[in-house]
Amino acid sequence: MNKSVSQKCNKLQKTIADRGLASRREAERWIEARRVKVNGEVAHLGQRVSVDDLIEIDDETLTKTPSVSCRVLLLNKPAGVICSRKDALHRSSVFDNLPTLTAGRWVSVGRLDLQSSGVLLFSTDGQLADKLMHPSSGLDREYAVRVRGRLDEAQLDLALSGANIDGEQLRFSDIRFFNGSSSNSWYHVVLMEGRNREIRRLFEFLGSPVSRLKRVRYGPVIAPSWLKTGQYTELNITDVSKLYRLVGLSAPDKNKMTKKHGGSKYQATKSCLIDYPNLV
Repeated sequence: MNKSVSQKCNKLQKTIADRGLASRREAERWIEARRVKVNGEVAHLGQRVSVDDLIEIDDETLTKTPSVSCRVLLLNKPAGVICSRKDALHRSSVFDNLPTLTAGRWVSVGRLDLQSSGVLLFSTDGQLADKLMHPSSGLDREYAVRVRGRLDEAQLDLALSGANIDGEQLRFSDIRFFNGSSSNSWYHVVLMEGRNREIRRLFEFLGSPVSRLKRVRYGPVIAPSWLKTGQYTELNITDVSKLYRLVGLSAPDKNKMTKKHGGSKYQATKSCLIDYPNLV
């Protein structure tokens, strides 16, 4: 086989993720938006590349080597901050105050809408971010939700069985009353895969609009009590290794997770993980 042909073994979106610039899903969106070029030509989805190919995103050349650091950041997101890097309205972004990296970039693990707060993860490893988001990994998300009124048994059953809203079947895998009064109630709900504004849409369908929404857990990751709204911390090496194994990836060599690029300044001394199935 021709050597140059055999080298073209990785899909373009995987290569971008491996170099720590985005998750595979985000890289696919960039390719579809014609923001990516390979050897000067606009790339197409599914294109395969080798280490010798010149890859450009928004006319900026990618480095030839993968991201060397394997870091995970936990942000206690405040409400009123967007999860996009750029915004035509120039609103504050979750990326604005993250630690500066000397190589690669922070990749967000999913999103929270503008008015939602709570647990939001970032990684320098696009493959890890992709695995943490993908439904096949089986990671659930738990939210604390304040709504108007209180749901009756029929509404609770519908929330669990699901409702077709705008052509999508929306449901919670679990819902539990936490506390409240006749006017406002707090519930904890669990989703296996978060669709756009799914919680708000489903509660509104049930007749109880959401007034506050906070993600309190992403898989085994929780925001510790000492992590105030708007603050972030970096997961320690032990926690990061456990996340890799949880989603079926080999934990990187500890040398790639050492306190490089100022990481020691932000690392949590205590674990940010709770007991969770298959977490070792």
